[in-house]
Amino acid sequence: MLNDFLTIGGITEDIVFFTSDGVLVDNNKDLLRQKLLAFEYGAKINIKEFGRYFGGGASNTAVNFSKMGFKVAVLAVVGKDDRTARVLDNLKKNKVDISNITINKKESTGFSFILNNKKDRIIFTYRGVNDSLVIGPQNRKIIENSRWVYLTSLPDNYLNSLKHIFAFKNKIAWNPGLNQLSGGIKKIEYFLKKTEILVINKDEGLEIVKKDKRFKKKSDEFLNKSENLIQILKKLGPQIVILTDGINGAYFYDGNNFYHQKIIKNQNRIDTTGVGDAFGSTVVAFLDRFNGDYKKAMFLGVKNVASVVSKSGAQNGLLTSKKLLAK
Repeated sequence: MLNDFLTIGGITEDIVFFTSDGVLVDNNKDLLRQKLLAFEYGAKINIKEFGRYFGGGASNTAVNFSKMGFKVAVLAVVGKDDRTARVLDNLKKNKVDISNITINKKESTGFSFILNNKKDRIIFTYRGVNDSLVIGPQNRKIIENSRWVYLTSLPDNYLNSLKHIFAFKNKIAWNPGLNQLSGGIKKIEYFLKKTEILVINKDEGLEIVKKDKRFKKKSDEFLNKSENLIQILKKLGPQIVILTDGINGAYFYDGNNFYHQKIIKNQNRIDTTGVGDAFGSTVVAFLDRFNGDYKKAMFLGVKNVASVVSKSGAQNGLLTSKKLLAK
């Protein structure tokens, strides 16, 4: 049966520690690390509360698509440990097809340790079994039977997997992971040209552009302006670029239409984990549902994010289509 969306990438359990300590430090001299979260060296940091939640790009986006009423499946891998049952039960509870998730008995299910000071967070990720994810001929049927592929982070040996993912005529929205970005544009430019929607945050966009010789003459001041950065990213080939920039909102550009969407200010800002997954998948979903109405899709994206940040964990605040569309 045809899926609306197939999500590909990582599945994790997130262990979040909340603290009121930590100082946000401006570091504008380093374009790729403009803000730092600092703690006193050698100090003992008091933890106010902690929790276990669910995360990973494939999991977060799958749950979001399902909540919005789409038929969705996940292509991923988990280990054989005490986290496995919890992450799979969470997906099943959210009506996500898990029949294409492989269990690798030799590795541990991925997890993230997240330090959250309620202003922002730092994520320490142990990819674990996620690094064994390989997409090949065995996955042909599930890819062919999906209208959209929403692709997130892949392990180091990603090139062969990309060839199989991009081999069909379905639409692909791509939020590249660190492994794909650190390899430089040349390795992935062929696939960027076959990407329907590139979803990327500003830091990731700067990372990929700064490493390419074609843009060496562009000043840091020029690249740091989201309007300029998104146009450069569009030239790499995707039909649409969605660039997120934290509290500064997000940008849409398709070569003709440029649009800036401000965030919805939320006083109850508890946890920003998963906001990129929530925003990107929401925008893609409603671009599909409303025939490319990017203004509506972008607004619904920030509306979902405003709900996500009001609750702990990447998935607990995700809204259904009915709630998103309610005035």
